[in-house]
Amino acid sequence: MSALINLDDVTVLRSGRKVLEGVWLEVLAGERVAVAGPNGAGKTTLLRTVVGLETAASGTVSAFGAPCRCEKDFRTARGKLAYLFQDPEDQLFCATVLDDVMFGPLNLGLTEAEAAAKARATLELLGLAHLGTRITHRLSGGEKRLVALASVLAMDPEVLLLDEPTNGLDEAHFAHLMRILKSLPTAMLIVSHDWHLLSELATRAVLLRQGRLANAIFHRHPHAHDHVHIHAQE
Repeated sequence: MSALINLDDVTVLRSGRKVLEGVWLEVLAGERVAVAGPNGAGKTTLLRTVVGLETAASGTVSAFGAPCRCEKDFRTARGKLAYLFQDPEDQLFCATVLDDVMFGPLNLGLTEAEAAAKARATLELLGLAHLGTRITHRLSGGEKRLVALASVLAMDPEVLLLDEPTNGLDEAHFAHLMRILKSLPTAMLIVSHDWHLLSELATRAVLLRQGRLANAIFHRHPHAHDHVHIHAQE
């Protein structure tokens, strides 16, 4: 099976420093690849390199069987790649939720009527239809996260790049997001510090340390913990 995404000995520099060094990575159809590692290891840079927001100093980034050597190549690949930013505020900028979810389909060449139909269908599929007419900047943090996901899924991507997708979510929004992600057949590259998310969602894992990538495995062992819960006072 050919890889949807292939990084071949990729190095990325920032101010002369190697943020990624000699990275090799393949993402196959249907895979959900967890990218773990400490803060500052280069995880977000890895996602940004895949989508062409960072430039490789050496090595090759390929998407869907074609090398991406320039912005034109990455623009073509972005028709099948969807990047969910760590902060939904960076992704949502239109007046209403429907406008935000329409934005991607419009950029793919759909007419306004087609894009609106696609956006409504996506919101309905994700259980977010009630948000369609809402003003985006007045949504809660969890609602913004889910709408940002809708805005990328409306483009029918073959690969999802997820950067800390559960940041700031309460239990209800976390559970809703997990139900959505588990239901998708889409390949995923998932950056997260949330071990519960990764263990439930990912099919395999890689570990990034000081810019270098290595294959990894999930290891589960029992712990005894005290848990604090808040209950309403009677």
